[in-house]
This record gives sequence, structure tokens and C-alpha cells, in this order.
Amino acid sequence: MEQIRVALQASDPLSQAGLASYLQSRPELVLVRSADRGEAKVLVVSCDRLTGEVVAMLRRSAAEFGTPVVLVTGEITETELLTAVECRVVAILPRAAVTADRLAHSVLAAANGGGVMPPNLVGELLKHIERLQRDVLTPNGLNASGLTPREIDVLRLMADGLDTNEIAGELCYSERTVKNVIYGVTHRLKLRNRSHAVAYALRAGMI
Repeated sequence: MEQIRVALQASDPLSQAGLASYLQSRPELVLVRSADRGEAKVLVVSCDRLTGEVVAMLRRSAAEFGTPVVLVTGEITETELLTAVECRVVAILPRAAVTADRLAHSVLAAANGGGVMPPNLVGELLKHIERLQRDVLTPNGLNASGLTPREIDVLRLMADGLDTNEIAGELCYSERTVKNVIYGVTHRLKLRNRSHAVAYALRAGMI
């Protein structure tokens, strides 16, 4: 059985000891020392509130290691939730509801690229995404993938194997326009080439 290496940082000694006990009781998890945080696949952070100090620590961790975070906290507002998500927090557990099983489930989900959040927080995230789409993306001709309808049309035809001249003929654009669209997509989204752009669009479910 592959063991998941977990780092733990709590705002008080009691939480540190209690969460460490939960983590160490699970054979599939290995608790690493703070000094070895860079080796951890998941970081568990416990705090009463998402203070500026905690956010700064999460930002540093995200920048340095990029490790997904399981956050155990007393309460969290919508604004704090969005900040947490930006800092690689993928799972949130209310402090009062933490058990060894729930903590292990959240850690394993984070390690496997998933996430765990209470239903009310999922609802807040969905409402925020809806507002983002309505107020920011749609007025600028964009969607959640960061692609315009014209870019999607070009990428779809590229995926079908058409070259620049054929795409131009199909969409009634000039070849220069098609080349500019392709350059715009690859440059803005930091994609390496046309194949990478097509792969990005496929993964985003846009073509």
C-alpha cells in the first residue's frame, strides 16, 4: 500500500496533538516533520479563523511547494473561502465535525486531485462562479475556459486536422486572422504550440 506523506501545521498545541494523533492512526498516511514539508503530498492546516497571518503562510506554501491543502477551521466567510481556494485549499473541514475518518478521507481526496467541502461552501463557490461568468467573462466575450467563441471555432477545426488555409476558408477569415487567433491563444494561455492548444481545449471540454 502506497502511503501518503502529510505535513501538519496547527495554530495551537492541542489541535496539533489531536490532528497528529488522527493522522498517525491511519496506516495509509505518514506524518512528516515540519522541516520536511517539501516532501509532503498534502498539507493539513488547522486554525480558528483564516487570519492574515494564516493566509500569508498558505500563499508562501502554495508558491514554494504547490501542495494541496486540507483546512480545518472554526468558521469561514465567502471572501475567505475564495482566498483559501486561491491558496491551494482543496478541502475544508469544520473544526467541530473533524473525525479521524473524515480527516483521512479529505487527505486522500486532496492527494488524488479531488476536494471535499461542506454543501453550503460548495453553494457559495457556485454562486461566485455564476457572478464571475455574468459580470466579467460574458461582457468580454469569454467563457470559463478563457477562450472566445472565435478561438473555440479555430481550435475545433485544428483538432479536426485542418491547416491554416483550410480553417480560413471554413470560417471565412483571412489566413492572417487565423494565425493571429492561434498566436493569441497560445501566448495568453502560455501554451507551447498548436497541439498543446488543442489538448488544452479538449481538457477544458470546449471542443
